[in-house]
Amino acid sequence: MPELPEVETTRLGIEPHLVGNKIDDVRIHNASLRWPIPSTIHALKNATVLSVGRRGKYLLINISAGTAIVHLGMSGSLRLCEPTEELRKHDHVELQIDTGRVLRLHDPRRFGCLLWQACDEPTHKLLAKLGPEPLSDDFDASHLFKATRNRQVAIKNLIMNSEVVVGVGNIYASESLFMAGIRPGRAAKRITKKETEELTQTIKLVLQRSINQGGTTLRDFVNSDGNPGYFAQQLQVYGRALEPCRVCETPISQKTLGQRSTFYCTQCQR
Repeated sequence: MPELPEVETTRLGIEPHLVGNKIDDVRIHNASLRWPIPSTIHALKNATVLSVGRRGKYLLINISAGTAIVHLGMSGSLRLCEPTEELRKHDHVELQIDTGRVLRLHDPRRFGCLLWQACDEPTHKLLAKLGPEPLSDDFDASHLFKATRNRQVAIKNLIMNSEVVVGVGNIYASESLFMAGIRPGRAAKRITKKETEELTQTIKLVLQRSINQGGTTLRDFVNSDGNPGYFAQQLQVYGRALEPCRVCETPISQKTLGQRSTFYCTQCQR
């Protein structure tokens, strides 16, 4: 599943091609995504894009009448292409832009979504309970420490809870906990204030590094497959079970937490 850095790189990739331009047409080839695409999405037609935002892993295409909410699910991507390019099997939606290019939503597993939020409606239920953005000032040690109190849940599961902080997926949670020296299975209530200070900083650092590296994909965003992929930074623990820790050479351990594979070093993380 694309994580926050991949979604942010997608946002940065499509933003300059959408903002200030008009959407001439909306073509739905398959409305059966995770939730049916509502007919109200056609409000985008003949509208000028004011901004392209992101909330957690949701992309937000804003026009004066409201917002199109896009989630890429497990396998989705957005790509800009020429209208003459042949449709691929799983190209479900096309936005025809007045520049001549087309933005296509590709989703083989159809776990993504394209929904509509009108300006005069309450905040969409998918967005209403989301916690602070991890790179914002609202996500700090004080916020995280408060969230950990009296919580028996594993700290890794807590930081992956979108009501605590948005967008910290499995890969980046594992990497952040390694950098902070915290075992992923420790009960959240056992995390000290000092450790929450370290953890909030490592989460920000890991995510920002990944976003920065993703910037190198932007020159190829148009006419590419639209999928920046997981960035080629040297992962410290994720996916490295039984390989030597890059710090102490202890074999990396793996276990399942919250039905997700979790990787950590038994020596570097306490």
